Amino acid sequence: MKEYASVNKEMLAELEAVLGAEYVLTAADKLEQYKTDEETDPRMFHLPEAVVLPGSSEEVAAVVKLCNKYNVPVTVRGGGTSLADGAIPVCGGIVLLMERMNRILEMDTTAMYMVVEAGVRTIDIQKRANEAGFLYAGDPCSAESCQIGGNLATNAGGNKAVRYGVTRNQVYSLEVVTPTGEIVEVGARLKKCSTGYCMEQLIMGSEGTLGIITKATLKLQPLPPYRFDLLAVFDDPVKALDVVPKIMQAGLNPTSIEYMDNSYVRSTADYIEFKGAPHYEDGIYVIITVETFTEDELDLKMEKLDELCEAAGAIDVLEADDRIWSMRRNCQESVRLISLVSLTDDVVVPVDKIAETIKYIMQVGEKYPFPVKINAHIGDGNLHIVLCKCDLTDEEWEKNVAAFHNEVYSYAYSQGGRLAGEHGIGAKKLAYMEAYTPAGELELMRKIKLAWDPQLILNPGKIFNA
Repeated sequence: MKEYASVNKEMLAELEAVLGAEYVLTAADKLEQYKTDEETDPRMFHLPEAVVLPGSSEEVAAVVKLCNKYNVPVTVRGGGTSLADGAIPVCGGIVLLMERMNRILEMDTTAMYMVVEAGVRTIDIQKRANEAGFLYAGDPCSAESCQIGGNLATNAGGNKAVRYGVTRNQVYSLEVVTPTGEIVEVGARLKKCSTGYCMEQLIMGSEGTLGIITKATLKLQPLPPYRFDLLAVFDDPVKALDVVPKIMQAGLNPTSIEYMDNSYVRSTADYIEFKGAPHYEDGIYVIITVETFTEDELDLKMEKLDELCEAAGAIDVLEADDRIWSMRRNCQESVRLISLVSLTDDVVVPVDKIAETIKYIMQVGEKYPFPVKINAHIGDGNLHIVLCKCDLTDEEWEKNVAAFHNEVYSYAYSQGGRLAGEHGIGAKKLAYMEAYTPAGELELMRKIKLAWDPQLILNPGKIFNA
């Protein structure tokens, strides 16, 4: 790992001259707030040496230039919702907050696009689009707290990816501050383009290692006026999982297909205090959303869905109201009722391999001394595996987690899968990224990183060792 300089008085003075003293934080209580993101293991925490809050792209660029000048790393932080240690300053240095850059700059309802700064909360983008009769289709479960810049940096997925795709499918263009402090625009508001490299697609998903996203032009979709959310309850995970290919093959074009095992049904119902959660004791939930532009089409699709779920062995088929969706969105938070320290994986496999992959993980999990909980975006092949430390010692936890990961990751790659579908690699999966990524592919990534960021200033210690 490269050695970096510490933030000194001269650098702080220059930062204050650029940003204003009130936007350069060095007090111990302020730094303490940014030593972690959603990471719960204290051994992974790292204190920054300073926290800065730029208010414009020009100020972001000035900060990056100062970091290059003084050889100080900078870690960009949006809403702090990373589950992969993506916003933890593992090499110290500066944490750069995007929260002041939180404006929706333009919305064009004729051309169906929106221009936003990177610090806008995802839910605020969704609400603004909905109010005008449109849809912004990016929908991570953390939408109420995450920022669009973080969604772009990790190529977030979420609940609507089955129908609309992931975050990168919702974007026309980006404004980016490069690792050397230049402001550039990449992409264009076009339906198709074959003009050189697709730079915006490379930057999205690079987790803040290739540039700092400051603005984005987002695509809007027509908002379907008719919607129904169905809850199919199963008492056998095999039956619950086997219904997915039947739904996809029926041409119903669902917006969401979500899976919660029974441990999640119980923990999330407890967390949101939903006393009457259907089949609390033994139910496995499959939540399916269908949206249409005509009422007749909705009725036909819901009738077909009901038939498919009952034929697959569902013990109950109900309407999924807001409480059911609240359970799904609070899966991660509910884990704290069981264990203060936990670890979340988001392995992704081809959609046709999702059922057998979950079955495999359930079998493997029985060998280990920690609870293994599974929820999944089963319609797009992305499953979330949560391991709970509970009363294990640090040594027992690390030994068993490593063994579990080796089994699960090896199986996922054997099925054509990858380590992360939407959370990213961050610092948490760096070693696994280097172990499982084909050597030629990993070397290309390293060359790109070094070419763009020769001083390794942006978010070091993430994805892979450069």
